[in-house]
Amino acid sequence: MKINQLTMILLFSVFKLSAQEFRLGKVSVAELQEKMYPSDTSATAAILYKKGVARVEYNVNDGFVLVTDVETRIKIYKKEGYDYANQSIGYSISGGLKENVQIQDAVTFNLVDGKIEKTKLKSDGEFDEAVNKYYGRKKITMPNVKEGSIIEFRYKVRSPYVSWMRDWKFQYDIPVKHSELTTYFPEYYVFNVMQKGFANLKVTTDKKAASIMFTNKERSDGKAGGTTFSYDKVEYQETKTAYVGDNLPAMKDESYVNNIDNYTTTLSHELSMVKWPNTPIKSYSSDWNSVAKTIYDYQDFGDELNKTGYFENDLKPLLADKKTDDEKISAVLNYVKSAVKWNNLFGYSCDNGVKKAYKEKSGNIGDINLMLTAMLRYAGLNANPVLVSTRDNGISLFPNRTAFNYVIAAVETTNGNVLLDATSKYSYPNILPYRVLNWEGRLIRKDGTSESVDLMPKKVSNDNVFINYSVDAQGKVAGNVRRQYTDYNAMFYRNEIDEVKEDAYLEKLENDNNKIEVNDYTRINEKDLSLPTIEKFSFKGENLTEIIGDKIYINPMLFFTKTQNSFKQETREYPVDFGYPFADKFNISISIPDGFAVETLPAPTILAMEDNLGSFKFNIVTSGNILQLAIVHQINEAIVSPEKYEMLKEYYQGMIAKETEKIVLKRI
Repeated sequence: MKINQLTMILLFSVFKLSAQEFRLGKVSVAELQEKMYPSDTSATAAILYKKGVARVEYNVNDGFVLVTDVETRIKIYKKEGYDYANQSIGYSISGGLKENVQIQDAVTFNLVDGKIEKTKLKSDGEFDEAVNKYYGRKKITMPNVKEGSIIEFRYKVRSPYVSWMRDWKFQYDIPVKHSELTTYFPEYYVFNVMQKGFANLKVTTDKKAASIMFTNKERSDGKAGGTTFSYDKVEYQETKTAYVGDNLPAMKDESYVNNIDNYTTTLSHELSMVKWPNTPIKSYSSDWNSVAKTIYDYQDFGDELNKTGYFENDLKPLLADKKTDDEKISAVLNYVKSAVKWNNLFGYSCDNGVKKAYKEKSGNIGDINLMLTAMLRYAGLNANPVLVSTRDNGISLFPNRTAFNYVIAAVETTNGNVLLDATSKYSYPNILPYRVLNWEGRLIRKDGTSESVDLMPKKVSNDNVFINYSVDAQGKVAGNVRRQYTDYNAMFYRNEIDEVKEDAYLEKLENDNNKIEVNDYTRINEKDLSLPTIEKFSFKGENLTEIIGDKIYINPMLFFTKTQNSFKQETREYPVDFGYPFADKFNISISIPDGFAVETLPAPTILAMEDNLGSFKFNIVTSGNILQLAIVHQINEAIVSPEKYEMLKEYYQGMIAKETEKIVLKRI
């Protein structure tokens, strides 16, 4: 008996509410009277409860579907919390299938003259928005929302994609009083479950007997015809798992956090295998190699890497005189960047397909970087795709096909991997777009094996600033700046000035730096990615010093002075993510006015963190009326663990204290 030849009816138990105080529609006067959230008086809103039930269902028309029911109650405390009256539920569209979203029981409650007033959501407050060909959103705007309102809504998502289940977030940027998710899965479906974040959840599991009834339909061969039915019943175990979180604090974003969602308490489920009776076990993503093989075998992934005919005649002459691997890599990368432009759509698989993207000169991430990989292979290089989850998409914590949303190329050499991305105008070998610098990727080879690839840069990117300025007796400053950017700093600078008119850039430069007046502005190596890019300008400023009596006070770094410590929290739960190692270096020459002498100079200082995490060096010397400063601030690790936060915080405090010390000139 084969399962796929039978009509199946799954008999699932009905979800019962376990806590009567959390029932949709039962809003109390006390809840409406509450003026602030007890444990976080700064909260603009709070989720009073959020409950979800996810289960697998089967019916004759749709086959197996994943059904998720969610109900939510939110209290609005302040006007700044009105945004929570706007809710959206995304849905996926793929392969001719579409998730169905139904929103129900959307009501706003207010307290009017001591009585509870209900305002129901009308049809004009609900919208269906097409985001792109793969994704849409159902959106609601709750009516009659005021300070003190409580909003409630329920929605159901019927998904044909049983292999993919929505993440369940227990934390948000507002506090959560109660959140729970209950899943019901028959033993035939095995899911990987992963929790990220720091909140403690109460987890309970219960198994019980259930059954599937199979209906067999057979037609008689006799003259009278007719149909006979037989029934088979299969016993199985159903697992109910409940995850409950209470009194969860708001997630507070901090400086240098790559994506706060990486540290938000969240449950992720992914189908690992299906093991129906009397059929072979079908494995999906029980380990990284099976994930890699599954993705590589996709028609819009692995098959696209084997197509070469569409580019061979164009690429062959470009490679004719290229002898070294580096020459071949640069030639292929630059060719793809010039031949096909990114259409701003993500995805590790192809959208249009490499041939169509090449012809139309436009494609998504998969189209472009799988094309790049194929061309690198054609050039005789050992090139393979690397699956990536971008910074905005979060970190993939366990073997997971759906966590990735991006792909780049890697050329394996004796000196290590050369990582490449042809979707960004200013990326070059081992200098990837910032969106890609998200811990680790997964390299997939032709044989289906895979390995982890470190995406975080190790080489220090420099920002070298040379300043030569003079101060006159009235405290006015005039001078010249030469600023040189390397590697990631150069890429950021090039992106910043890309397609920005020079007048607009200079206006911003002046306004951002104490209203200085900029002249003689020039750029060098703006387009040559193999060289550091340089900007030079002269400047004048009347607000760069302070005169008190017969003394002039000067911040020696002028408008480059750091005055705020980004690390203000007492403790830190999340890693500090700088993105890449960097060094800010300043060589400053100051000419003091005639009739003045130095009264006070900042003392030379060296600050060094343990484990070679970073250092700050400040040195100043005088020669006649010239002051020479050499300042270096260097961080050697892209990611700093929370355990080192206190040391990093103290380091920044010391650095800022030194940078803000003033040179004092006195009249003689």
